[in-house]
Amino acid sequence: MGERKIVNALIRTTAVLSIALATAIVVTIILGHHATALQAQQPDSRSTQEKSGTDHSQMPGMDMDEAKKTEERAVHDMSMGHHHDPGPHMRMTSLGPQTPQDLQRAGQIVETLRPAIEKYKDYRVALTDGYKIFLPNLPQPEYHFTNYWNGFLEAFTWDPARPTSLLYKKTADGYQLVGAMYTMPKRATDSELDARVPLSVARWHLHTNLCLPQKDQAAHADWTRFGLAGSISTADACKDAGGRFFPVVFGWMVHVYPYEDSPDKIWPH
Repeated sequence: MGERKIVNALIRTTAVLSIALATAIVVTIILGHHATALQAQQPDSRSTQEKSGTDHSQMPGMDMDEAKKTEERAVHDMSMGHHHDPGPHMRMTSLGPQTPQDLQRAGQIVETLRPAIEKYKDYRVALTDGYKIFLPNLPQPEYHFTNYWNGFLEAFTWDPARPTSLLYKKTADGYQLVGAMYTMPKRATDSELDARVPLSVARWHLHTNLCLPQKDQAAHADWTRFGLAGSISTADACKDAGGRFFPVVFGWMVHVYPYEDSPDKIWPH
């Protein structure tokens, strides 16, 4: 009888160990696949320096080089005063009724952001930490230092201390930090945007209705008609002009200026 108990105990122990080993193997495989997938999703540091943070895969018919040129044109258009003009090329969220809870939540975002980006007042630290200057040679009211990995993470997680971009003004000896920019994918709903930054306090914006000339005509195109500042803003008009129409480009964006002294200036409309 004693030997039978010992044998049964050994059988149970062996079964438990087998299950544990099998579980460990499965977990290892899963984690291995997850790590591989995550590594594949992380932008390569060499290629991201040439990108502007846009999800180019969401713009069929536009190759990487053309998408980059499109973004350059967009920055040029915005630098000419079109940045927050809610015209045919800009969709902006509506301001809802403001509540004390919304103001408190927006204030908490600022209180989290301000110390997180304090070290980036030295723009060289931002560069060291992976932020890239977008179009440094193009005169702009503000320069976006973008961390493309942060932008990728913003599509899935929310951390107010981890903005996609830092906003700087050019100075005689470098750059002055003035703000930051959060992003979300263009598919985000109003409720998802509001869950991050309350829509009663800030207005997210999205670039829309882009008509581009054919690739072989871009050098001689009439850019008063094409582009994000052009007069063409519908698919039919774009087709008539022989262009290519993109209903939405880039993703949702919202700027925040945590060193200002009032909500209207911190979250400008």
